[in-house]
Amino acid sequence: MNERLPGYLKNEILKIKSRKDIFETSKIIKEKKLNTVCSSSRCPNLNLCFSNKTATFLLLGDKCTRKCPFCNIDYLNFRQYAGSDTQSEACGSSNLDADEPKKVAYAVKSLGLKHAVITMVTRDDIKDGGADILAETVKEIRKTTDCQTVEVLTSDFNGNEESVMKVAGSGIDIFGHNIETVERLYPVIRPSSSYERSLKLLKKIKEKKPDILTKSGIMVGLGEDDAEVFKAIDDLINNGVEFITIGQYLRPSLENIPVHRYVPLKKFIEYKDYANKKGVKHVFSAPLVRSSFGAEKFFKHSS
Repeated sequence: MNERLPGYLKNEILKIKSRKDIFETSKIIKEKKLNTVCSSSRCPNLNLCFSNKTATFLLLGDKCTRKCPFCNIDYLNFRQYAGSDTQSEACGSSNLDADEPKKVAYAVKSLGLKHAVITMVTRDDIKDGGADILAETVKEIRKTTDCQTVEVLTSDFNGNEESVMKVAGSGIDIFGHNIETVERLYPVIRPSSSYERSLKLLKKIKEKKPDILTKSGIMVGLGEDDAEVFKAIDDLINNGVEFITIGQYLRPSLENIPVHRYVPLKKFIEYKDYANKKGVKHVFSAPLVRSSFGAEKFFKHSS
């Protein structure tokens, strides 16, 4: 099932795409050969964010070792090289940029960001999942820029607690990890991930680093029903999550899984009201909401 894009959503996307003042942000990103999740995931908010001199930096390359059918990021099939002479050339530390922390910090400083958002591709081919570079990037931002708050959006690190805590101890303010969808759809939407593992990660952060704010998000329109959305919200709350984002899934390309339905605007309000009634103060629920969209405003609202 792939319904036609509703008029209200089409108008919102066209309005954002009409923003043209994105040159300065693009120039800084290209100068340092950095990746952004904005470009790699074909985010509909790219023009709006770039025109406001904000971007979400994507660390550890532009290829992911998991092939989630909703995601536009290229796939790195490291398993095909396992045990071969070409493995080190195809994946692992050989294709990591050791200067990436400094390059990202330079971009943060050049853009004048007061709230930086750093995300990553999943790298199952690296022993620590890339936690070291992520942590070093946060430290470099703290050391060399005037950025006031730092937010990370991480993989599940395959449940590696040492990697999780390395990032949590790097000087961040918000630890984000998205569950992405409801539990029933995991075998289809996130076949290489685990709903339970993601919830455990979020709970562990809150238990061990209670001063860090935790954040997670889901997409709707993938085949879930309202009861499942409410349960996902409950699960996040029960595992200590304080920031919740809910947005409409939009198919990035014809190679990605089709949209099952376009959720009516009133439903996003219902989801927000439900979470608020359950005690969550910080819920961002609207069709074009993405995990890092409006992150600085979202964070300030919590202060």
